[in-house]
Amino acid sequence: MLPSASKATPGRPWVLVDTEKLVLTVYAADGQVIARFPEISIGSGGTAREHLHGDDTTPLGIFHVGWIDRHSRFRTFFGLDYPTAHAALRAYADGTITAAQCRAITAAARLHRIPPQNTPLGGQIGIHGVGGGLPWVQGNFNWTDGCVALTNREIGQLAKWVHVGTKVVIR
Repeated sequence: MLPSASKATPGRPWVLVDTEKLVLTVYAADGQVIARFPEISIGSGGTAREHLHGDDTTPLGIFHVGWIDRHSRFRTFFGLDYPTAHAALRAYADGTITAAQCRAITAAARLHRIPPQNTPLGGQIGIHGVGGGLPWVQGNFNWTDGCVALTNREIGQLAKWVHVGTKVVIR
């Protein structure tokens, strides 16, 4: 079972992912830019209001880091609390997920826990490095299955500011 996701901590840095400019920016609580990482990669399917399992899109919205895997095949993986309650409600309304799946996702959000990662909305969306992959691909192609990717060096730098609960805005 995955650990609990916590709400963002006031006064802590937060992350903005600009999917049009392909830039990840870390902001201090007062709005000052702490770090900027240009030439990120996103999902090979582009962006979507809701990511669906297997569509390779990066979901747009406001998320929080729900868990951190420092031994990921992508070096470090900052897992996001996707799918959100809003995504679940929209997906239930359009028939993409069942009522039980919607209840499970919304309950996880209400309890600040990691939502189910195995519904038609998919899961395992996060920010990560290249790991042992081909470094030249990073920044030259949108190659992920829906995540946001940086170089291995950059993911190490980002780790200074990102913790469980860090707010991540993907637009």
